[in-house]
Amino acid sequence: MTHYVIEADGGSRGNPGPAGYGAVVMDAADGQVLAESAEAIGVTTNNVAEYRGLIAGLEAVLRLGGEGAQVAVRMDSKLVIEQMAGRWKVKNEGLRPLALEAAALGRRLRVTEWTWIPRERNKHADRLANEAMDAAAKGLTWKAGGATDSHAQEGVRTPATRQTDLLDAGDISEISAPAASIAAAQQRVTRTGTGTGTGWAPPTRVATSLLLLRHGETELSLERRFSGLGDAELTPNGLAQASAAADRLSREPYRPDVIVTSPLTRARQTAAAVAGRTGLDVEVAEDLREADFGAWEGHTFTEVQRKWPAELAAWLADPATAPPGGESFATAAQRVQAAGERLVERYEGKTVLAVSHVTPIKMLLRLALMAPLESIYRMHLDLACLSLIEYYADGPAVVKSFNDTSHLH
Repeated sequence: MTHYVIEADGGSRGNPGPAGYGAVVMDAADGQVLAESAEAIGVTTNNVAEYRGLIAGLEAVLRLGGEGAQVAVRMDSKLVIEQMAGRWKVKNEGLRPLALEAAALGRRLRVTEWTWIPRERNKHADRLANEAMDAAAKGLTWKAGGATDSHAQEGVRTPATRQTDLLDAGDISEISAPAASIAAAQQRVTRTGTGTGTGWAPPTRVATSLLLLRHGETELSLERRFSGLGDAELTPNGLAQASAAADRLSREPYRPDVIVTSPLTRARQTAAAVAGRTGLDVEVAEDLREADFGAWEGHTFTEVQRKWPAELAAWLADPATAPPGGESFATAAQRVQAAGERLVERYEGKTVLAVSHVTPIKMLLRLALMAPLESIYRMHLDLACLSLIEYYADGPAVVKSFNDTSHLH
């Protein structure tokens, strides 16, 4: 498991004055830079900027390593380090919200040390902060690599930070969105033309309900590895998650009429748990399989970044780009759309449970929302989560629930 190091800094030219922060995340084993972040934050103090740099670094580690990732924090701000270590009290009320936010992020990780370092040992983060302030002074915005762009998004990060769930720890989950803006999701609603009240009424036909259940935990989920067509089995915890989902789905208002599943073992095991509670047969739908991650199968995000840096950057930027030997999201979208249309047509008016993976579930949700393909980068789906889409013959698809995990708590 990768252990991380955060180095963060902030500065204010005037204290208070025009300010900015910088943060860098490195692999503790070899010092490789995994993520950079910087941003100009307007007029404020050095201490505020330093806390903002720390928060950016902690958020980057959460994206890289997830909950419980081990990290050492090093800064040249004696105040921030001593307050975070609990040795000094936070007396400045203006800093208190930032200190609380940083502490909350730290509790989601495993911070092994809060270490003060001299400024000369914090040059990387200091450089990033100054790059952000220099860019702002010119009316530009900082970008990763030190370049600036008047149209760039502030705080743009290296590809390493654009993963989170990616794998079958998300088969692919909430990678940060590309620079292209996401069009607003559109939704039509059936309307009445007469009478009193609000003037709005429910659709006039019985809905076809599509319940979307993500499979439970696997060993690859635990290790946050790419898991596409690899046929991992559920862990004991994954089986318990499937059982909890089955218990919920065996009761009203759910109780599916039909169960369909991806052909992959982790999904079939999850579907079998529901079938055992409901007495239904399980239909296998090949098109509900996860995307094929090709050569990246079984690797961690950090391993992929080191071995295929150019290919990874292209894949993160464009849904039409495939991993080496794998399948692009654009290609996966076509087969998943066909699978969804087939199910809705075949089982009109029924409740269909589809047990699948992150990519197919996201594709079906974004199609229901009439959202562009890039919107998959803005969604997060937990293991064994439940989502619901309802389709009406005289109207649109309506997303009724998303990433519901209440049955697991």
